[in-house]
Formats: sequence, C-alpha cells, structure tokens
Amino acid sequence: MSANPFLDPAFEIRWSQLAPELVGPAIEAALSKAQAALDAIAARAPAAASYENTLLALERATEELSFAWGKVTHLQAVADSPPLRAAHNAMLPAVSAFYARIPLNAALWARVKAVADSAAGRALAGVNRRFLEETVADFRTAGADLPADKRARLEALQGELAEATQKYSENVLDATNAWQLLVNDAARLRGLPAHAIAAARAGAEKKGLGTAEQPVWRFTLHAPSQEPVMTYAEDESLRREVWAAAVAVGAEAPHDNTELVKRILALRAEKAALLGKPHFADLVTERRMAKSGAQALAFVGELQGRAREAFARECRELEEFKARELGQPAGRLKAWEVAYWSEKLRKARHDFDEESLRPYFPMERVIAGMFELVGKIFGLSVIERPTTAGQVADLASHSGSAAVEVWHPEVKFYELRDAGGRHLGSFYTDWHPREPKRGGAWMNYLITGERRQGVPRTPHLGLMCGNMTPPSADKPALLTHREVETIFHEFGHLLHHLLGEVEVKSLNGVNVVCDWVELPSQIMENWTWERAGLDLFARHHQTGAPIPDELFARMVAAKNFRAACAMMRQLQFGKMDLVLHTRTPEFLDGDLEAKARATVAECMIPTEPPARSMVKRFGHLFSDPVGYAAGYYSYKWAEVLDADAFTRFQREGIFNAATGAAFVADILSRGNAEDPAELFRRFMGRDPDPGALLRRCGLAG
Repeated sequence: MSANPFLDPAFEIRWSQLAPELVGPAIEAALSKAQAALDAIAARAPAAASYENTLLALERATEELSFAWGKVTHLQAVADSPPLRAAHNAMLPAVSAFYARIPLNAALWARVKAVADSAAGRALAGVNRRFLEETVADFRTAGADLPADKRARLEALQGELAEATQKYSENVLDATNAWQLLVNDAARLRGLPAHAIAAARAGAEKKGLGTAEQPVWRFTLHAPSQEPVMTYAEDESLRREVWAAAVAVGAEAPHDNTELVKRILALRAEKAALLGKPHFADLVTERRMAKSGAQALAFVGELQGRAREAFARECRELEEFKARELGQPAGRLKAWEVAYWSEKLRKARHDFDEESLRPYFPMERVIAGMFELVGKIFGLSVIERPTTAGQVADLASHSGSAAVEVWHPEVKFYELRDAGGRHLGSFYTDWHPREPKRGGAWMNYLITGERRQGVPRTPHLGLMCGNMTPPSADKPALLTHREVETIFHEFGHLLHHLLGEVEVKSLNGVNVVCDWVELPSQIMENWTWERAGLDLFARHHQTGAPIPDELFARMVAAKNFRAACAMMRQLQFGKMDLVLHTRTPEFLDGDLEAKARATVAECMIPTEPPARSMVKRFGHLFSDPVGYAAGYYSYKWAEVLDADAFTRFQREGIFNAATGAAFVADILSRGNAEDPAELFRRFMGRDPDPGALLRRCGLAG
C-alpha cells in the first residue's frame, strides 16, 4: 500500500483519503516513474526489441499514472471543489504533455518499428498481431513520422487542447450551477407533476429557502428539474425563463465558451494539418468504421433524406394541433413550446402520458430487474456489497465481506460474477444529481484486469454515473422510461468492460472505435420495450402490480410518436459536429452561433424565435481533446448496428441464453481484439442491414 492513496494500486479505493493536496505529489511521482520506464525501453538496442520488452512494456509503463490520474479526473466529475479543480488543473499540462510525447519519441518509435519489421513481429498472430498493428497505427496517427519541429508543435498543441477543453467543461458546469429560479406563487406550478413540485420544494429547503407558511420552489438546469417544466408547466413564462437560462449556458460571461470553441476548432484543424489530413474529421474517422469525414457525412445525409418528409409532416401536425386547441391560425411554435405541445399531442393521439409510467419505475426495482435480466441472458450474477462513505468502517455483510468505501453516501458497489462464480469485475453506481457533479450520464473504468495464459484472470473495475430523478421525502426515486433506458444503456457499456477477455489491456472492453462502442450500450435499451423484459422490474412502487396491459399497449403505440423529429435531433448534432470539423475555417470568425445554426437549420424544428444550437454547451464535442468530436454520428451509426443485432434476439428469444452467450463471445468479450465489422459478421452471419433502424423507428418505406 502506497503512503499516497492516489498511488495505491488497491482494487478497493480509499476515496476519503484522496485529498486535493496529494494530487500534485502523486502525479509528479507517477510521471517520473513512467518516464523512467519509457526511457529504459528507448535505451534498448533496436535489434534486441521484442514484443514483450517493447510493446507490452510500453503498456505497463503508464499503468500507475493512468490509474492515479483516473482517480483525479473521476473525483472532479462527481465531487468537484475549488481545491480539487486547482490541483487537477495544475497537473493537467504535465499529464497531457507526457502522453502526447510518447508517440513523438523517435527512439521509442524506432523500437516499435524494429519489432514490426522483425521476423518474430511478422509471425505474430491473433490478438498479438492486432496489438502490434494498432500500436504502429497509433504512433503514425499521432505524428511519429513527422520532422522534429512538427513533433514539438504537436506536443505543445496537445497540451493547449487539454487546457482549453477542460475550461470549456468547467464553464458548462459552473454556468449550470450558477442559475436557479425561485417561485413563490403556487399558481405558476400548474400542470407540473407532483414529484417535480415536491422536488422543487425540497431543493429550496436544502438551500434554507421558504417556510411552511410561505413556501418557495427552486428550479435548476439539472435535467430532473428542467425537463418537467419544459414538458408540463402551463405557465408559459416559467417555461420561457427556464429555456432562456438553458440556452445561455456557455454563452454568457463569465462562462462564455465562444472563443474557446473557436480556439479548440483551430487547434484541432492545425493538428490535422500537421498530420497531413485535410481536416480533423478525416483524422478522427480514418481508423473508425466510417473511414472518412465524407463517408460519415454521407451516412448522416442518407438518414436525413429518409426522415425529411416525415419530419416536415410532424412539424406541421404539431403547429396545426396547437392552433386547433387554441382556436387560432397555425404558425410557428415558440422555442419553449415544442416539448409542451408535443406532450399534449401525444396524450391526445395515444392517450399516453409519460408520467403515467413513472410509478412503475422505482429505481431500486429497475436496477434489480436489470441485474436479473442479464442473469437470464448472459448467465451473470450481481452481488451488492455494503458500503461506507468516509473513513473505512468494520462493517460486514452476512457473507462476511467488509464494507467498501465510496465517494458519496448515495454511491453503491457491486460485484459481477459468471455462472461458475468467477469474479469478473466490480463497479460503482452514482445515479442522482448534485451541484459538484457534472451533468449527463456516463460509464467509465478504473482498472482493467490481467488475463494471461496460465494465470487466473483478475477482475475489472468500472462505474456508472447519472443525473436521474432523485427520491423525495415520501417516495422512492421514480424514473421516466427514458431514464430507465439510460441506465440500461450505461450498463451495456459497463458489461463491455467487465466481460472483456482480451489479453492486451489496451484492447479490452470499451477501448474500441467510437462508432462501435455504442452497440453494446444501445442494444440493452431494447429490453426496456419488451413486455417480458419490463415484467422483470416494472412494478408499481406501492402495489407491486405490473404495468397494465392497456397502458403498455398505449406506451408501445406511442413509441414512434414524432420519431422523425427525434431522429432529426440526433442528426442535427452529428451533422453540426462533422461540418464544424470539416469546414473549420468558416467558423473561426464572426457569429459562431449563427453560423453553427445555419449548418443544421433544416434538421431543427422551425420555431419563432429560432432554437439555438448546442455549440457552446456541447460537452460531447468540446470537453475533451477528442471525445466525440467528429464522432457524434456514431450514436446513429451504432443504432443501425444495435437495431439489426437485436433482431437475432427477437428471432431466437429475448432471453435465449445461447444467443446471449454468442453476444458475449462475439462482441462483449472481444473489445478491440479484431476488426469490429468482422465481429458483427460473426454474430449476425452477414453485414449490417441499415433498414433495421428505419423499420424500428417506423420510417421505412
């Protein structure tokens, strides 16, 4: 056990001891050790370079640093504070520069090439061959063949990108947390679900606002607070205030991201140019399934064309519905009216209100049912461990396992085991919003276990986080169906990591191309639409009754309500992303918002005033040096794959254990051990059928 907990390799992390003042000493020590390991590899004679002492040694050289830095970045995502942010940002340039230097180290590159050119290297097969090819490609893509002056600029550029994207992320978080709307007139709450009103009241009480005689309701920009207002509030001024605040995130001082977006785009374009690519999109997609920015744009354009007619019809129908309801001429909706009138139309057309499902989705049952489901399909068992937040206690469960320390009292810890009882991995869950926690939902990993011949496989460690509806004083956390889908989605990512059986750690689990990584996550969402799947967990939180047949029928009938609008929304994001990264010079001067919006206006629901683009608050694109930049199309690309792959489960049985075993063997356990197109063909016996997604969305024809 290391004296510095950030350097402690222990599987169960001492979260309470990860103090901000320890970040600097830990990361400096890890950087020094990693650099020494790289220097030792680089000093070896090229003729003596081998797969083991070069490629595998390269991977081992950064393990301690990656684990330590992973703890830092995770804590900043779930428990941000001024001291932690300062400690993180103080070390970020050094960490970024270190990783950027690895493929630019001429001596290391010479050793890697020596292995590739050797007889032993040429004889490598299977996953070892894949690792060699991926390593060579990683070095080349990162600029290993550049002259010294360009390598130096690329290294500096990577550091600049890391700092700019970190600041962008901070601005989004800080702007989100800086805003609140206090309501003291109960009449303004008309239409809001009871749970949303109770949550707003509880939120005010936590801030010491209001009294029993003079209550105050507090609304924020966190999704569980914002979305009910936009969907149900009859008070238009309330919706308008929340909308205006949401679109201002990242767009107003002191959290304005405008210049940061331009800087990030310019740095990415410069990086692409240094590496001989016409733009960043080609640099990013070259080794992905799409192969080029043009191919990705063509894919988006194809789906846009298939949805265009239905999209126009849905927009027109909503305008006409509002006009009939109010007895006025049809015209453009206001930007803050779309969700509100869409919900009213859905209720009128399908007699379905999303809120009617919420009582059937208590979070604890959803989680338990999801675990039962993967037991049926994949033969897995999930065991919850007792936890403690703060100093490690001597608690023990009935099985004798000691309590596992977590970073917050709401966090839970589980073990995943296969049918034979083998410990495949463990994971944390953290599901509810807090001010120091970033928005959205995500999966991440902290440890990739060892898998070597003759040695028992060691477990992986991962986590899932979200910002789901929290419990109230008198009710458990009752979720929307979309929140249920999101939990299943993140668990799919987690299974991809925890079920990994690849001998090379960097090829394990979710370390795959962006347009493949969403297949394991998105396919899990399908079970939340199947009656047999829902019956495992969808039970009324008071009576235990399953979803009534007539409500389920209305839910399914409403599934593809405004499906073209939903598809166009995703295509809007994917198209804007690709255009920003293929035509970057156009966006470096002038009105960024106007130009970004113009690129995707035909994908946006026409409103007055026009809705704004996401460009200044789009964390997927701008909160990481690469992230989903030039890769947001991947969600739709992988949706084609998941819609098609799920047809095999539908054909053979959604709980068919043999089909589940094949999915584990061909997809979930293989990581990046092979070309993803080949893995898909192995599972389905053919190439993907693009029509599967259109049929599922009701847009085929």
